[in-house]
Amino acid sequence: MINLVLFGKPGAGKGTQAAFLKEKYNLVHISTGDLFRYNIKNQTDLGTLAKSYMDQGDLVPDQVTIDMLEAEVDRNPQAAGFIFDGFPRTASQAKALDNFLAGKSMEITATIALEAHDDILVKRLLERGLTSGRTDDQDESKIRNRFEEYNNKTAPLKSYYEGQNKFHSVNGIGTIDEITERLTQLIARL
Repeated sequence: MINLVLFGKPGAGKGTQAAFLKEKYNLVHISTGDLFRYNIKNQTDLGTLAKSYMDQGDLVPDQVTIDMLEAEVDRNPQAAGFIFDGFPRTASQAKALDNFLAGKSMEITATIALEAHDDILVKRLLERGLTSGRTDDQDESKIRNRFEEYNNKTAPLKSYYEGQNKFHSVNGIGTIDEITERLTQLIARL
């Protein structure tokens, strides 16, 4: 079983690359963004709560995110593995994910950080905001606030996963195919 964590700032290409990895390695892709949108669209209690944070450009609290994620893993008991896209974002979430997976006799195989410069990501997100309808992708100050939240809360993830020899950084600048090739080469070495 392969369980991968993809992380990076908003707009780094996690969703795009997760779609490729899902097909190539026959994994179930769990995107916290997709989980949030599903719950928000269907006006679940968790979705309403998550939306109140997202509208302010803040990260959703750990427990709300964890509750959504656990429900999604439980819906796929026969999975060959998972791609966790956008989760964990904090060391406490990483510990909660490890504990949850250990209870199912599973573990994270590797974490992969897609790295890109803030100005490039702002441009990507503003372009995405033109068609996505997402209010948090249409305001540069909200985007930069999300980057600041990411920097403050996810910096410990690198140390956490390096301590487990599971952290890998991949250059997220270039064409989709170039980034995909970098990921394929990395996974082949795992």
